[in-house]
Amino acid sequence: MSTQSTHSQPNNTQEGFNWRIFGPGILMASAAIGGSHLVSSTQAGAIYGWQLAIMIVLANLFKYPFFRFGTDYVYDTGESLIEGYFKKSKVYLWVYFILSIVSAVISTGAVALLAAVILGFMLPESVGLSNTALSLIVMGVSWVFLIAGHYKLLDGVTKVIMISLTITTIAAVLIAAGKPAVMTEGFIATSPWNLATLGFIVALMGWMPAPLEFAAITSMWTSAKVKADHTTHKQGLLDFNIGYATSAILALFFLALGVFVQYGSGQEIQTAGGAYVGQLISMYTATIGEWSRLLVAFIAFMCMFGTTITCADGYGRANAECWRLLKGESEISNAQVFFWTTYAVVGGLIIITFFTGQLGAMLKFAMVSAFVSAPIFGWLNYSLVKSHQKLSAAMNALTIIGLIFLGGFAVLFLVNLTGLLG
Repeated sequence: MSTQSTHSQPNNTQEGFNWRIFGPGILMASAAIGGSHLVSSTQAGAIYGWQLAIMIVLANLFKYPFFRFGTDYVYDTGESLIEGYFKKSKVYLWVYFILSIVSAVISTGAVALLAAVILGFMLPESVGLSNTALSLIVMGVSWVFLIAGHYKLLDGVTKVIMISLTITTIAAVLIAAGKPAVMTEGFIATSPWNLATLGFIVALMGWMPAPLEFAAITSMWTSAKVKADHTTHKQGLLDFNIGYATSAILALFFLALGVFVQYGSGQEIQTAGGAYVGQLISMYTATIGEWSRLLVAFIAFMCMFGTTITCADGYGRANAECWRLLKGESEISNAQVFFWTTYAVVGGLIIITFFTGQLGAMLKFAMVSAFVSAPIFGWLNYSLVKSHQKLSAAMNALTIIGLIFLGGFAVLFLVNLTGLLG
């Protein structure tokens, strides 16, 4: 594996700390810290305590090589994974493109709806806007944001959002750990290790840390970063690893928040996504103080707003790249990016309308569909990178175990689902 892209410029090869090297990894973390963290991880802690921490760790561990391949491939070849799919076989590209077209509207719609619900908690009741109307506002502003600024503007804003959310969440968990909820007398722990809970576990892992198609999307952002700032392979991996680790660690912090504030307290845990948002915000205010309610809601909203922007931008770029390659054009046109970004936004709004009043169901559907498709995206990345470079024995073993883990759980879930429907 090469250690530096041939596209890097000599005047930017210093390996010291440089804030400008961060971008694609932080963008991926921004996309990752959405429903899986704010809702699923916190619910997992509130309902099952620390029991599902192992599943969060395993999901992040076994998805790691497939996400990292996106960064390595750009610096080794100067091309995105999507270009690699095309060169290996048009079949690879078509498989990715079709799955990405579907995922674009499901994922973008799901995170926008969650952002809209959080926005609703921030606004006075007298405003009286429905979640659908608020989703239209979130999507509309996201669309204008992307059309006006695209990568550079997105690159800067996500860093601020990530730092704010990280500091607030760590502070809330540390305070909550000092005064955890008192368990009710006679509390009996609920076990998640049964088929009835399989759907919850699969949904938890589906967006943990992000849908696996984001590996190819991250490679697009990495390619743009290399062209803009001429980062080296070492700098790119530092950015990726810090973003990935931040997302994984924060998932455990959200789990801990649920454990310390709600687990065993006797409080009824709302499983519907929209209803749970109110409980999530109350967790922060119960630990940090009532004064922080609006601030916490704003940070949570900005997190989901950033995720919405990131999804729309990522899927827009990726689908435009697929279309360019299939048409045999030399470069992506602004019109193509505009079309596919608009497709993600409008398609997401249609999905939201279909799931009106069912945020929990929509989030679970999006997370489960992401997990079921994960082995396909994982195999695409592994087969592409393996044919191009020699992987270390450790990375090769981790990748194969990851495919078995993802594929095994996906098959188990589908078999169980078929049994329930039958």
